[in-house]
Amino acid sequence: MPMIYIAPEILEKVNRWLQAPIDEATQLRIKETIANDPKGLEDAFYKNLEFGTGGMRGIMGDGDNRINKYTLGRNTQGLSLYLKSQFKDQQVKVAIAYDCRHNSKELALQVAEVFSSNGIHVYLFSDLRPTPELSFAVKHLECHCGIVLTASHNPPTYNGYKVYWQDGGQLVPPQDKEIIDIIDALAYSDINFEPKANLIEYIDTQIDEAFIEASLENGKKLADSTVRNDLKIVFTSLHGTSITITPEVLKRAGYSQVHIVKEQAVPDGDFPTVKSPNPEEPEALSMAIEQADALGADIVIGTDPDCDRLGIAVRDAEGKMTILNGNQAMIIKTHYLLQHQKETTGIQANHFIASTIVSTPMMQVIAKDFGLEYKIGLTGFKWIAKMIKDFPELKLIGGGEESFGYMVGDFVRDKDAVTATLLACEIAAQQKAKGQTLLDYADQLYQQYGMYLEELISFVKPGKEGALEIEQMMKTLREEQLEQIAGSQVLLKEDYFKSVATAANGNTKNIELPKSNVLIFYTQDGSKVAARPSGTEPKIKFYISVNSSYDNSYEQTKLQLEQKIERIAQQFNLR
Repeated sequence: MPMIYIAPEILEKVNRWLQAPIDEATQLRIKETIANDPKGLEDAFYKNLEFGTGGMRGIMGDGDNRINKYTLGRNTQGLSLYLKSQFKDQQVKVAIAYDCRHNSKELALQVAEVFSSNGIHVYLFSDLRPTPELSFAVKHLECHCGIVLTASHNPPTYNGYKVYWQDGGQLVPPQDKEIIDIIDALAYSDINFEPKANLIEYIDTQIDEAFIEASLENGKKLADSTVRNDLKIVFTSLHGTSITITPEVLKRAGYSQVHIVKEQAVPDGDFPTVKSPNPEEPEALSMAIEQADALGADIVIGTDPDCDRLGIAVRDAEGKMTILNGNQAMIIKTHYLLQHQKETTGIQANHFIASTIVSTPMMQVIAKDFGLEYKIGLTGFKWIAKMIKDFPELKLIGGGEESFGYMVGDFVRDKDAVTATLLACEIAAQQKAKGQTLLDYADQLYQQYGMYLEELISFVKPGKEGALEIEQMMKTLREEQLEQIAGSQVLLKEDYFKSVATAANGNTKNIELPKSNVLIFYTQDGSKVAARPSGTEPKIKFYISVNSSYDNSYEQTKLQLEQKIERIAQQFNLR
């Protein structure tokens, strides 16, 4: 039998898992991994799971770099200690939800038990619920914190742990660092696994009803309600949590022609009918589009497993179903909300819209046209929620990002595919009454503001080797002195890791946003190229944005911009 080599630093971590308090079954599985899969052992132990843009996500299994009862238990123990230090004279309350993934229900209960063992009152959903409902529940129940067990659209082997604070938004600096420091100082033996059943309270319909009412209040915008009956909708939950509430919201709003893709309606952590349960991927909506074609439906909407992102498809001029990208969907929803606000109670001085540094610059152009403030943050809706918290005198009309997330108002402090689905249907119903679609709406905006076109190019780099490769790619980009991109002079380079923006003449200024491993290049012709490692997946992402004046026709202008994107992609070796 060949000698098995395990690096000393890995062996030290492994040995901690081969003794109490780690249970015997886990120890046995680790011993089998040592014998049969040394490479897999290294990946499971070479680092601790970290909090990224969407909380902590990882592959389920045994080890420090895996999602399991011990890694989540240590998180929860550390969070419990922090909560009790921050709210010393209060009964601390926490809400917990979970999605359709394998082990989510069991992990949610284990997390609830650790909280309860620390004297914290837990409100636990008895079945799966959408992530935005958890954000809503934290505020509605006046909790100090919230947890949702989800890995969003990651592959079936993943799960995750997202932490929300009192305002219903996800953890942001400096609290995240303070909590991580406490967690890192804990051993697995420090986890209190002695639950107090009297501190765990199951919640269900009372939160559902309150959330549905709030979603209807924020998402219903049509003046003429009769047009809702004419819109034929095909909806798919992609085997996820949205099936529990979104169809009911549409029904109560007055949409009578909602056709659910039955093959994808049953929650299933294997996501058996799709390669990826990510509405950003065109394949994920293929079954729904087939049903829409058979029914002659007007619009297709599909949500990801935890129901915070949505994909939208509508018919083009030739009647073919076309998927909107995240930026298109965002500008349509935002413009519609602003126009509705302007025509009803008016745009006020304290109104604002929000987006992220890798999303379309068209959001800023729209804000300027309506005369209201535009705020921009790092990738992830926790930063938009932080804007609401940091500027209580301001009122958010809507916020979005290119990755198919949108938030209507501020009653939920995270992207919310439930309310965004209702809003999309409201706009589509209005457009149908005019003999138009959402694509026509986008075309009218391009004519008014100029045409913007974006493309996201991602590279998956799994494991330790992949992480090192991504690190090297960012290092190379950071050191490269780009003078032009696709023939246009580079005017500005923003390095969010160094918090420095450097102009072509060498002048620098500080970036006020928190540090993040992101690089953005801006050119003289308005093009923008951003690079960032994903905070939730083993990926590096490149965001390309180009724009021009509208050249008589949508197709002609789009072709010119697509050619520019191709030149940029080739220059960065992305093709």
